[in-house]
Amino acid sequence: MSTVNSDERATVPPAFAKQRWVLPAALVEDLYPQPRRPGGRPRRTARDWVVDFACFLLAVTIGLLAADALDQEPDLSPAMAVADQLIGALACAAVWLRRRWPVGLAVAMVPVSLVSATAGGAVLAALFTLAVHRPFRYVAWIGGASLAVTPLYYWMRPEPGLPFLASLLIAFLLAVTVLGWGLLVRSKRQLLLSLRDRARHAEAEARLRAEQAQRLAREAIAREMHDVLAHRLTLLSVHAGALEFRPDAPRAEVVRAAGVIRESAHEALQDLRQIIGVLRAGESDDAGRPQPTLAALDALVAESREAGMKVTLVDRVPDPGAVPAAVGRTAYRIAQEALTNARKHAPGTEVIVSVTGAPGDGLALSVRNAPPRGEVPHVPGSGQGLIGLTERATLAGGALEHGPTPGGGFEVRATLPWDRHATRGRGRP
Repeated sequence: MSTVNSDERATVPPAFAKQRWVLPAALVEDLYPQPRRPGGRPRRTARDWVVDFACFLLAVTIGLLAADALDQEPDLSPAMAVADQLIGALACAAVWLRRRWPVGLAVAMVPVSLVSATAGGAVLAALFTLAVHRPFRYVAWIGGASLAVTPLYYWMRPEPGLPFLASLLIAFLLAVTVLGWGLLVRSKRQLLLSLRDRARHAEAEARLRAEQAQRLAREAIAREMHDVLAHRLTLLSVHAGALEFRPDAPRAEVVRAAGVIRESAHEALQDLRQIIGVLRAGESDDAGRPQPTLAALDALVAESREAGMKVTLVDRVPDPGAVPAAVGRTAYRIAQEALTNARKHAPGTEVIVSVTGAPGDGLALSVRNAPPRGEVPHVPGSGQGLIGLTERATLAGGALEHGPTPGGGFEVRATLPWDRHATRGRGRP
């Protein structure tokens, strides 16, 4: 039987635990793992005791029938008859050891079958046990040896009333039937264990797929939260900082800044509620709310301008609505994160957002800002957004590059695939 690590064995439901007594110990050991001492053997189940007693009873019955037929052999001396019965009795008693030493018992029965007629039942039980508990190579060698000595036995002790060939044929058919039965039982057990292992592997793979899907969903939601909330919170930070450093600003500017702060906070809360709603509903982010596309880039630039940024949009895409939804959403998020980074690291500088592309040629997005004026305080967590954007562009089948420009500014460049046969974009910011 195949051995399986106890840590990898399948857990059997408690409803089936009460039916262990109807299974052989070899299967119970795999299906119902129990702690036992090293080198210890599994305990016999109720079914094993019934089968062992039945095998013993069958061996004894065949032995008694053979003992009654010893008187019909004219060439058999009384001493040989007594020895035959004594060997047969020991062979029947050895049937109880068939589970512990199936190979040894079968090997011992080969010479016994040559000298004792009353051991015929024990020989059959030993061959059956060998076929059930050991691979086919043991069955082939030991079973072949047992069949090979059968003609010699009938040559020395002919069966009264039967021709030699008829006796030989009956013995061969009986031995082959027992061996085939044992091989069938072994194959059914192996099939059961293989189905158990297959079910266990399928459960493990399903669990891993579920964990991977959850991880990917968490990463997608984390990216979405970073892209959306970072943009909104940066607006809050910029206008709150302006109010802090210019408390004497004109009332109109204070009112406008307060309005932007209120609107940005409201939109940030709305985005957060939508994302939390997706988490509670267990649905994908795309199914939970409309997603921005490239057509929403104008609104993003206008929002940045209202926040005080100097943003120029160069849109050379004739029909932004024709851009595939996934590509447009990726381009929108890249532009959003790049504008957020420019607002944090180069406040007050001019930013140029350029978009070009056509179906079949791909979509190119560039966000470039001028060098900052003066010293800019270090922002904690810098660089994480660019890592996320690179991953987002890669997942979309494109590429993203970023780095300083020759004039001291900074530029983010992204190229995304645009299949001419792809689905047109839909959605709103």
